[in-house]
Amino acid sequence: MLPDFRIHQRDYLLEITRALTQELELDKLLARILRFAVEMLAGQAGLIALRDEQRGWAVAAAHGIPTAFLRHVETLLEDVPLQEDAARHELPEVYRRLEAVTRAASLGLLTGVGLPLIFHDQVIGVIFIFRSYASVFSADDRLLLQSFADQAAIAVRNARLYEQVRQEKRRLDALLDAVADGMLILTANHTIERCNPAFAHLYGLPCSEILGRQHEEIIRWAKVEQGMPLEVAEADGWPLTPRATLYVQGDLIRPNQQPLPVGITYAPLLSTDGALLNIIATVRDITHFREAEELKSTFISIISHELKTPIALIKGYVSTLRREDAHWDAQIVQESLAVIEEEADRLAQLVEGLLEASRLQAGAVELHFSDVSLRHLAERLVHRMAVSDPDHKYELHLPDDLPIVPGDEQRLEQVLSNLLSNAAKYSPPGTTIRVEGFTRPDRVVLCVQDEGPGIAPEDAPHIFDRFYRSRDAVRHTKGAGLGLYLARAIVEAHNGRIWVDPTDRGARVCFSLPVPPSLPTSSS
Repeated sequence: MLPDFRIHQRDYLLEITRALTQELELDKLLARILRFAVEMLAGQAGLIALRDEQRGWAVAAAHGIPTAFLRHVETLLEDVPLQEDAARHELPEVYRRLEAVTRAASLGLLTGVGLPLIFHDQVIGVIFIFRSYASVFSADDRLLLQSFADQAAIAVRNARLYEQVRQEKRRLDALLDAVADGMLILTANHTIERCNPAFAHLYGLPCSEILGRQHEEIIRWAKVEQGMPLEVAEADGWPLTPRATLYVQGDLIRPNQQPLPVGITYAPLLSTDGALLNIIATVRDITHFREAEELKSTFISIISHELKTPIALIKGYVSTLRREDAHWDAQIVQESLAVIEEEADRLAQLVEGLLEASRLQAGAVELHFSDVSLRHLAERLVHRMAVSDPDHKYELHLPDDLPIVPGDEQRLEQVLSNLLSNAAKYSPPGTTIRVEGFTRPDRVVLCVQDEGPGIAPEDAPHIFDRFYRSRDAVRHTKGAGLGLYLARAIVEAHNGRIWVDPTDRGARVCFSLPVPPSLPTSSS
């Protein structure tokens, strides 16, 4: 081989080495390697084929070979040995098969040589060079081609590593974009270099206005309830270990919005020598958790108060009746027993209401549907209330053709009974409680109206919440705040709705139930 030829060869290999550091697009790089190999070996055609564990063999680069012929090459390559001890040879069987097909399909190519691309003791590809004249590829030719094969193997390795990094980045991007919690990735100096859509949504700014800013500009606390802010924790030496997570909870200040209750977990990402590379911040909206805590506190407060009074009365009357130094006449005994019975019934109703609320919340209550005449139901309940509550006047205003609806009669009776009891509880003696009904094209509506103080506008959105009671109600009336909650749950289980209807005097609460088409109306 002539010295200038060796200089040419060296220049080619140097150019390929430079390309390996500059070019990440595998197809272009392999095409360049193949073209140089063909030129250096005085060939007229060549190809590089790669093997993928999932897709098998595929031609990655070709030079001087008809496209029609390439479709057959991938099938021929299935016989290529995959272990290094076999790959170090010429792959004679594959070569013979390629030579026969090439002679027929590539304009008379007569000779060729093929060598494997080996990485980590595995064949990841092959490179073939063909000549159009009868010639034997020398040992130097094979050595030269092996140099190109080694360069191609490095290119494939680099490209696959690059693609793996890109795939991992895409996976990380998809994960961050899909997670429901807000996510921030900070540099070691607290610059925000990544923000996911969930954080942008809860914070109230697009990610484009958050990226590049300092953590302390974005995460500002109106109040810290638990833990310590990131900058304070770092001043105390955090993080000491890779698993030293930091949790802080409080009200996050947001631009042009009310502070938001959040819990933020910070996790450090450290290098092998312990240097801080990144901080991953997970931001969770804890509004519902805080509401649950407030609900639990409200529940304990209400239930303890509602249980304390009847228990104290029962205990007091029982202790009085059991006194051995006193003799009670029959009337006092009966009155005392009546109070005990009334308070015991009140306790039973409270316990049943709590159990009912739990069953409804868990969806464990079954409805037994039948045809229900709301007119007859209302008449029965209004008559019962008028007898048991002579302090109020009850009026019933229902049309004769009020439709029959499908429903659970016992549950619907519970709804109307709760509304009537509430009206009697919150309206002064001597006032009127009205029950009205009317129909709509696909619904029937019942309303209960009293002449009490009414419902304050700030209380109206919450009166159907579990355990909710207004401040005036807490001061002046007994109750656990379950009646309207149960009424709403039952009505909604019938695909209906319940609401507060604005009125000039007193409170007016209505509920509606769907009426299937072509149902008969109730008799008067």
